[in-house]
Amino acid sequence: MTPRLPALRIGPYPVDPAVVLAPMAGITNVAFRTLCREFGSPTSLYVCEMITARAIVERDAKTMEMITFGADEHPRSMQLYTVDPATTAEAVRIIVGEDRADHIDMNFGCPVPKVTRKGGGAALPYKRGLFRNIVSAAVRAAGDVPVTVKFRVGIDEEHITYLDAGRIAEGEGARAVALHARTAAQRYSGEADWSRIARLKEAVTSIPVLGNGDIFSAADALKMVEQTGCDGVVVGRGCLGRPWLFRELHAAFTGAPIPDGPSLGEVGRILTRHAELLADHLGEDKGLRDLRKHMAWYLRGFPIGASLRQRFALVSGLAELADLVGELEPDVPYPADAEGPRGRQGSPGRVVLPDGWLDDPEDTAVPVGAELMHSGG
Repeated sequence: MTPRLPALRIGPYPVDPAVVLAPMAGITNVAFRTLCREFGSPTSLYVCEMITARAIVERDAKTMEMITFGADEHPRSMQLYTVDPATTAEAVRIIVGEDRADHIDMNFGCPVPKVTRKGGGAALPYKRGLFRNIVSAAVRAAGDVPVTVKFRVGIDEEHITYLDAGRIAEGEGARAVALHARTAAQRYSGEADWSRIARLKEAVTSIPVLGNGDIFSAADALKMVEQTGCDGVVVGRGCLGRPWLFRELHAAFTGAPIPDGPSLGEVGRILTRHAELLADHLGEDKGLRDLRKHMAWYLRGFPIGASLRQRFALVSGLAELADLVGELEPDVPYPADAEGPRGRQGSPGRVVLPDGWLDDPEDTAVPVGAELMHSGG
């Protein structure tokens, strides 16, 4: 029997079990968050897609639509991308003043070249002074709304930033920190170095430390907690096409037996539920097109044949989906081939940075052109 993981607190909110759905662009909209909550605990934390501070200040129509939360979604958790303390403060004042979220998580982990080449995302914590000013601005503007901070190990192995970032965030009033245990240069390749999570836990002592990276099963989550002593886990790619992972995590962290994976018939029912939620959120046409990206993940490892698999990938309506689900063999058990890494992996690469970015870590100048006017990554 696995010992129960103590409940995590993010400000006034208990997160129990201490499991967090990571924000993922194009994935963690209100439909997918609802589905994950239905499998997991309503008191775990499910974070919306990344929202950019500048887009909130400018009231970008797409962004304002993206910050939709379910009627029973609580706490409402929003991740904010930002590079400018002044814009940060203004965006947070809007979020808090208009009661748009109960928790704000700050993104300093994005490794995408179009972001790092401007000094944003995972590049920014190298500028300790600017990083400190941004976190401070968010915390002050947020008032009683808790602010948390997520970051990576560093730019690359020659430019490690996570220990400084953790201490700075703690000192400026963040309520928790989360570490994706890869560098920006690794992107999503190779293996996450969980020993860095353990080191961060030793360095940051007054607020919770969460671990992220390579949690593809409940066993992975238990192993991370055991090896690092982290206070909770952040799950991203591991739940792609597998929202029932939150059912397994809930069991693991409450000492219950971990259930078997779903049969093909149950996967069909879950697919249908996801489709209905997307249709409610986006309309049937747009919602079913959005579902297509999930199909290969849902059906991974199941013996259903190339033709039927392709038809699922091109589905365009709820009635068509119902017909396709009806063609599945419902008693086929969950396949071993469905386990393991999923989602983007790619290859490591050199991190493109602005000219002179590494010259002065204490520089507080706002990087030119790094503010994004669109949300979602």
